[in-house]
Amino acid sequence: MLKKRALFAIMSMLLAMPIFSYADANSSTSVAPIDNPIVLQRADPWLVRDDKTGCYTFIGTSPKFDEIELRQACRLNDLKLAEPKVIWQKNAKGPMSTNIWAPELHKVDGSWYIHFAAGDIEKPFSIRMYVLKNDSENPMQGNWQEMGQLKTHLDSFSLDATTFSHKGKRYLVWAQQNQPATYNSALWIAEMDSPTSIKQPIVAITEPTLDWEVQGYKVNEGAAVIIRNDKVLLTYSASATDHRYAMGLLWADADADLLDPASWHKKQQPIFASNEKVGRFGPGHSSFVKAEDGVTDLLIYHSRDYKELQGTPLTDPNRHARARIIKWDDQGFPILSNEKGD
Repeated sequence: MLKKRALFAIMSMLLAMPIFSYADANSSTSVAPIDNPIVLQRADPWLVRDDKTGCYTFIGTSPKFDEIELRQACRLNDLKLAEPKVIWQKNAKGPMSTNIWAPELHKVDGSWYIHFAAGDIEKPFSIRMYVLKNDSENPMQGNWQEMGQLKTHLDSFSLDATTFSHKGKRYLVWAQQNQPATYNSALWIAEMDSPTSIKQPIVAITEPTLDWEVQGYKVNEGAAVIIRNDKVLLTYSASATDHRYAMGLLWADADADLLDPASWHKKQQPIFASNEKVGRFGPGHSSFVKAEDGVTDLLIYHSRDYKELQGTPLTDPNRHARARIIKWDDQGFPILSNEKGD
C-alpha cells in the first residue's frame, strides 16, 4: 500500500510539473511537447518506433539489475504510464545471473534481438555480452530464447553492444577493456556475420584519453549511431556514472571505411554534460528515435536531477529516461543544448 501511495505521489508531482516544448530549427513539422522524464528509474534507455503504426517500444536497465522488461505506447508521453512486461529474468547461477545491464532491442531479418550485458553471481563483475531472440512480430509477445554469449576477440570486461546497418553491411559497436587493462573500456567496431556474431577485423575507434573521459574511471561506453548529413555519427559516454558522466561524439564520412580507425574523428569536448542550473546531472547512454511526426530526430538519454548520490552510482536508482529534440548545425552536427545551455 505504501509503495502504491509513493508511486501515486511521484506521478502526481510529475503531472503537475510544467511541460516543456522544444522547437526543431530544421523541421517545419510540429512536435508534441515532451513531458520529461519519459520513464522513471530506467537507465540506458533504448527506444524503437514502428514505422507502420508510429508506436514505441521502450527498453532500459532495471534498477535491480535482475530482469529485462519492455513497455509500449503510441505517444511518447504515455510510456511512463504504460504497463511494463518482464520478458526475461536472470538465471539462478552461471554467466547471466547478476548485473543485467544496458539491454538494446533491434529487429534484424524479421526477428527481434536483445543485446545485453551480464555477470556471474560468483563473479559479479565478470561482465560479458549476451543475446536473446524472439521471432514474434510484436516483441511483447512470443518467446524469448537465450542465444548465448556474443564473443569478441578478447575474453575481458565487455558491455553496451549496439548494432546498425550502413551501405548493405551490419556493424556492431561495443565497449570492452583491453588485454593489459590500462583502461576500463574503449569502443570497438566489427562487421557482423549474423545477429549473434562478429568477424574480423576488429578495431578500436576510441579510447579514454581526454581529461573529461577519465573522471573516476577511464571509460568510453554506451555507443549509439545515427546516420545523417552524409555522416555516420556515434555518441558515447565517458567517466564515472555520477555527475561527471558526459556524452562525446565520433563521426566518419558516410562513404568511409568504418573498419579503418583513421576514418573516425573525435570531438575534443563533450557535446552534452551536467548542468546544475537545469537540474541535469550525468547525462549519457543515449539512443536515437523519430518523434511522433516521423520526421524529427530525438535524443533519448538518462540523467539524474540531483548531484549528491543516494548511495553509489550503481545503487542509486534515479537515473530517469528523458527525451529532447536534436537540432543540427550548418556542418551537420547535432546541437543538444540551446542558447541557454540546457
